[in-house]
Amino acid sequence: MSETPTNFIRQIVEADLAAGKNDGRVHTRFPPEPNGYIHIGHAKAICINYGIAEDTGGKYNLRFDDTNPAGEDVEYVDAIQQDIRWLGFDWEDRLYYASDYFERLCQSAEELILSGNAFVCDLTPEQMKEYRGTIIEPGRQSPWRDRSVEKNLDLFRRMKAGAFDDGSRTLRAKIDMASPNLNMRDPVIYRIKREHHHRTGDTWCIYPMYDFTHCLSDAFEGITHSLCSLEFEDHRPLYNWFLDNLDVPCHPQQIEFARLNLSYTIMSKRRLRRLVEEGHVNGWSDPRMPTLRGLRRRGFTPESIREFMNRIGVAKAASVVDYSLLVYCLREDLNRRASRVMAVLRPLKLIIDNYPEDQVEWLDADNNPEDESAGKRKLAFGRELWIEQGDYLEDAPRKWFRLTPGREVRLKHAYYVTCTRAVKDADGNVVEVHCDYDPSTRGGWSDDGRKVKGTLHWASVAHAIDAEVRLYDYLFREASPGERTGDFIDDLNPDSLEALRGCKLEPGLAEAQPGDRVQFLRLGYFCADEDSRPDAPVFNRTATLRDTWAKVAKDK
Repeated sequence: MSETPTNFIRQIVEADLAAGKNDGRVHTRFPPEPNGYIHIGHAKAICINYGIAEDTGGKYNLRFDDTNPAGEDVEYVDAIQQDIRWLGFDWEDRLYYASDYFERLCQSAEELILSGNAFVCDLTPEQMKEYRGTIIEPGRQSPWRDRSVEKNLDLFRRMKAGAFDDGSRTLRAKIDMASPNLNMRDPVIYRIKREHHHRTGDTWCIYPMYDFTHCLSDAFEGITHSLCSLEFEDHRPLYNWFLDNLDVPCHPQQIEFARLNLSYTIMSKRRLRRLVEEGHVNGWSDPRMPTLRGLRRRGFTPESIREFMNRIGVAKAASVVDYSLLVYCLREDLNRRASRVMAVLRPLKLIIDNYPEDQVEWLDADNNPEDESAGKRKLAFGRELWIEQGDYLEDAPRKWFRLTPGREVRLKHAYYVTCTRAVKDADGNVVEVHCDYDPSTRGGWSDDGRKVKGTLHWASVAHAIDAEVRLYDYLFREASPGERTGDFIDDLNPDSLEALRGCKLEPGLAEAQPGDRVQFLRLGYFCADEDSRPDAPVFNRTATLRDTWAKVAKDK
């Protein structure tokens, strides 16, 4: 992995440490909502928070923001923990939930009421929106804003006891309805909402709002640096207002960074849920999804994702990162670790006429030329082989280096063969290619020094296993889905998945376990899918061998 570059957040933290701020402590956190699976955008936040804590000898918390039980589920809680651990991070014993603090948050709300900084409001959601004003017009004060402390405290406790209907009353902070920052215009702190909670059951009928919960949870846990994405920048004054007006153990510093925007990808959990619920993808773990589950199933490694985050850095200004950089980081990682194997995706039979019919040779093949310790394996070679349909062309152009009548090519790890003829069916389709081989070129090399420019991969007809191979492409046709039409669904790529059945693979791949990654020679990197079985292997294409990012970087 490349060296971690400095950035403005690290500079702030280093300055705080040098000044002895927070008693020399660094404590960060990642606060996901358990209402879906986390995606690569969340991975950026995780890497930033954990990386800074780790590099400064600090601590890192995982805290679930479970304050909106509608849509939350223990399934997501478990999945998020599994995905963060897969990414390579460990919060040790510091796993928390906002629901751990529900009673304490209520006490803080009462503290605001007692200090005259909060009131119970009877405005409906529609009226509250009308009273709020606009960016250019100040809001209007609620007619309930001047209720007495005693009345507000009584009403809030009755809200908590379930005396009122859902949505009939809220608890609001008393700040400034003329503030240019709409978040400061008497924001809601609590709302009445009878929803079953995945941890607290039906104990609560009021739930705190995110802005109130988040800053106090940070303070309760001793967080020093509350690192979040740029959309919370306008919420920072409210974050600080709550902490300044309440008796809290510490005052964390909120620092915002630009979220990850990736071309040909969407990063909204709400939009990702729509893809799942409308059946545009096969669940949250679909290999076309940017969820960590989907990327893992596709064949991405945690190391490649962490390296990608390291390369894009941390900035204040929003930008879009080219997806090809993510794939470049993956390719760099897999090139070092993935075994090279033979696989024919669109098989065409090749018959070597001058090879003995019943003979089988076992040829040596490198598992990974980038890693000598990977060793070698044996490949079965016989008279009848499978090659790719695209490796034969009858009327080939001059610079065609694969098979065509009269052309000699190398069969990887095997022999030189020369094409003699092809057999076609009644419709004119080539169904067999016939060749002669040169016995003196065993291993794929010639003693007389002659060279060939074409090298083909192959599989033995007698030994190959059948498999399904799924070729994945971008889920969207446009780099910015929905920008042109207004609806990202309009930009879905109808060719984002092509499932090929009857592919021919080396027999050793029958033992591949889900998650095993290999390089199919000349074709790209592939990963055994969770659907894969020894009697019915399934592989997903992780990435092609073509490195578009390296070309872009070279051109620049």
